[in-house]
Amino acid sequence: MRALLITTLLAAFAFAAPAAAQQNDDTYTSEEIADAIVDFFGVTAEAAASVVERIFADHGRPVGYVAGEEVSGAIGVGLRYGEGWLHMRDGRRQKVYWQGPSLGFDTGGNASKVFTLVYNLGDTDRIYQRFPGVEGSAYFVAGMGVNYQRASNITLAPIRSGVGLRLGANVGYLSYSRRRNWLPF
Repeated sequence: MRALLITTLLAAFAFAAPAAAQQNDDTYTSEEIADAIVDFFGVTAEAAASVVERIFADHGRPVGYVAGEEVSGAIGVGLRYGEGWLHMRDGRRQKVYWQGPSLGFDTGGNASKVFTLVYNLGDTDRIYQRFPGVEGSAYFVAGMGVNYQRASNITLAPIRSGVGLRLGANVGYLSYSRRRNWLPF
């Protein structure tokens, strides 16, 4: 009897819930992403919340995220290599590699943990393409750098935190692939 009452109340709530809330079942909430960032980077909840607040204000709720690591270096011309796991809200998970060149007024090197929010990606195979980005447009919140990359209506918002020294601005792209590629093209 108690189970029937709970089921009836849950069903009534589902009909009363706003349509927008029902449509967002396939996206992550800001709390879920902030918790994942806290676990991944080992930062405070306040730091994670400030980063998430900024990105959610710009793009809303993501359908997935990539958690991984990368290394990069540059002396005018730069290279970046990384790998991680794509996690979709619906439970799909797959390995992703990325690499790319850059060109600009940029010197130094760094190793970073990268947590990338993914928007407008229905078919996970569509992540395997080139995403242009401008590193000079990055902003820093709570010690983490964020920039946006966009291709074919898919937006990626990489959040980076790491060690190293790199100074300058550059333009380039990241090419996401199923396998590690040493040539960044």
